[in-house]
Amino acid sequence: MVMPHRRLGRMLSHVTLPTPAEAEQTMAMPAIDPTRWTADAVRALPNEPGTRVECVDGELLVSPSPRLAHQSAVGAFMMALSAYTRTHACGAVFMAPTDLELDPFTLVQPDLLVLPLVQGRRPVEHHEIGQPLLLVEVLSPSTARVDRVIKRARYQREGVEYWIVDLDARLVERWTPGADRPEICTALVTWHPDGVTEPCTIALEALFAEVLGER
Repeated sequence: MVMPHRRLGRMLSHVTLPTPAEAEQTMAMPAIDPTRWTADAVRALPNEPGTRVECVDGELLVSPSPRLAHQSAVGAFMMALSAYTRTHACGAVFMAPTDLELDPFTLVQPDLLVLPLVQGRRPVEHHEIGQPLLLVEVLSPSTARVDRVIKRARYQREGVEYWIVDLDARLVERWTPGADRPEICTALVTWHPDGVTEPCTIALEALFAEVLGER
């Protein structure tokens, strides 16, 4: 669900999301542009279990809890990517909720993000987060437009490879920076980070069958 600034009085579960101007008064936040949400304003909102609150280019995005198949898919891709990055010492994989601030008006929590190592080790603090190597979102009915349009455009501007996992269609849309359309992957999806000889290749048919309880 996308919530533009004119509709910020709507209820998020049982918590009313204040406007940025109200948040400044009630949460002692620094002065901010009342027409755009900032990463700091989103962080200052009260936590509400079962929801994910993000902002992209100042637009507030609120998502409900995903279905079980979604979480299974996140876990399956995390296992595959983690095995590859550990073997080749080329990154560290994290899953939501992990805050990724791309600019003062963009704070997202991708389902999966692969981050560069810090002097050969996993980053352990948010200030150690570098330029992401790969971002992955698994579609839910409520997030499809956000993932395919809003986040995709912002991730491409960041210059990061981006995978959109469509469980219903059993495919991955692989977006690379600057691409006008994605590579549609139905059998295999491949990620080849710089400096690594062997690419990461994930067999999708078997993964989807397991995630959807068919094997």
